[in-house]
Amino acid sequence: MARSILAGHAMGPIIATDEGLSFWGGIDAATGKVIDAHHPLHGQSLAGKIVLMPTTRGSCTGSGVFLELALNGNAPAALIFREHEDVVTLGAMIAQQMFDRPVPVVRLSADEFDDLSRETSATITNETLTAGRISFPLLPLSDADLILSDNDQAILDGAHGKPVQIAMQITCKIAVLQGADRLIDVSQGHIDGCIYASPANLRFAEMMADMGAKVSIPTTMNAISVDYSNWQKQGVPPDFGLPASRLADAYVRMGARPSFTCAPYLLDTAPAAGEAIAWSESNAVIFANSVLAARTVKHPDFLDLFIALTGRAPYSGVYVDENRAAARIIEIDVPPTYDDALWPMLGYIAGQLSPDRIPVLVGLEGLRPDDDDLKALCAAFGTTSAAPMLHIAGVTPEADLIAADADRVTAGPDDLARVWQQLNLGPTAIELVAFGSPHFSHTECRKLADLFDGKQVAAGVTAIVTLGHDVLAAARDEGLTARLESAGVRILQDLCWCSISEPVFPTETRTVITNSGKYAHYGPGLSGCNVRLGSLSDCVTAALTGRAPEKQPQWIFQSQT
Repeated sequence: MARSILAGHAMGPIIATDEGLSFWGGIDAATGKVIDAHHPLHGQSLAGKIVLMPTTRGSCTGSGVFLELALNGNAPAALIFREHEDVVTLGAMIAQQMFDRPVPVVRLSADEFDDLSRETSATITNETLTAGRISFPLLPLSDADLILSDNDQAILDGAHGKPVQIAMQITCKIAVLQGADRLIDVSQGHIDGCIYASPANLRFAEMMADMGAKVSIPTTMNAISVDYSNWQKQGVPPDFGLPASRLADAYVRMGARPSFTCAPYLLDTAPAAGEAIAWSESNAVIFANSVLAARTVKHPDFLDLFIALTGRAPYSGVYVDENRAAARIIEIDVPPTYDDALWPMLGYIAGQLSPDRIPVLVGLEGLRPDDDDLKALCAAFGTTSAAPMLHIAGVTPEADLIAADADRVTAGPDDLARVWQQLNLGPTAIELVAFGSPHFSHTECRKLADLFDGKQVAAGVTAIVTLGHDVLAAARDEGLTARLESAGVRILQDLCWCSISEPVFPTETRTVITNSGKYAHYGPGLSGCNVRLGSLSDCVTAALTGRAPEKQPQWIFQSQT
């Protein structure tokens, strides 16, 4: 049954895809052009189009990208989804309620979606969607089943001020969209919207801060877009550095902790198993749910702030016990030998095989991945799947939660070879080595220092580690930063690879190597460079020699034969 998620009028050509897309890292916020080099729509513009896709995937920052598109006139004419979606839908809600820039959002059944995808253009009104001979009546969402506490209602009535009233209004709309029947208390938040993805993010945050918005629960902040204390010395132009730092300042003014890390699970405030939290940032959400067994939906940017202001979140998704069960079993044929590149590759494959549901990976029970391995796996999974978590049999705490009707798929050496090839395009001559997507941990700093072991980064190569300042302080106390810097490695705090821009990102770079499956996927679209994936050791070798491996790892090759 066709549902009107956000009402409005639109008409235009249809552009359809069967593959979800992350608006952040996948769309140029200034133009509406698809920049995800791995997506079937790469190079096409969504501006003014009626866009059909199953759902979105990837980064929570997609809501901010959509708001920028709406404000600069390059948004799609309408969005039509087949499955649940709330990241760009939230951006459309903000555009409509706070900036009077409406973009209709519709959800169709699978059959309706398939029928419409064969048409070339469509017209949407508040009541109907028509295309050729197709005409679907659009039923509005109803909030009749949403039960609010007395305090929730008081906030909605404006008793606690305008900022928190706006926050509760939109939180309730998202709750209805998600099918929640109530809101729940959450103990902490993590803000992803502090990344300067576009002027719209700054406009929103300063508007809320100027109205006097204040968080009501302990709230950390994601990596930002500049090294907060050093961007001027690094030659970052003021037309980027100033708004990026102003955006961070706006959230600090609202009471958020300036932690500036995309890995809040590395902080001393990491949540306990079963704790209901409200985190944004896709890798952090997946790690929190999967590895820590905490509970958080993958909250879109802007909603992260709204929940932090109210302390209340929709009781939906993986906050609910039964929704945490695996709906797909992925049987892994593990190679007899492997290196640490296995983990981001497995995460990437798992997301490809389970793009719209929680999987459980079986066949890894004899392995002993550490938290760094799991961090890499979760981050890569988040680039190819919309699911907020995954399970690993024998490893993660809730891996016995498997739905009775879960289906089965397999993954093996051929999949590893395919993904290695997919993420290793371009020349093997390396100008830049990227460590820290997500932010490096203390133990990763130690591993890296041991691998360099006094050797020097080659002339013409730049090696950069990004990390949060809490980890930086601990690594400095142990002498790890001195060891890395003496090897010629640059260490950057506060920002991460998904937000680094020139001149901090070296302007002469043509090809990057990274040990991050996440950055190997997003990097080509974000940087315009070739990006290759390797193990931590491969990356160090490339830093020392200026060359990446030309062939797939021997452990993949041997496991295929």
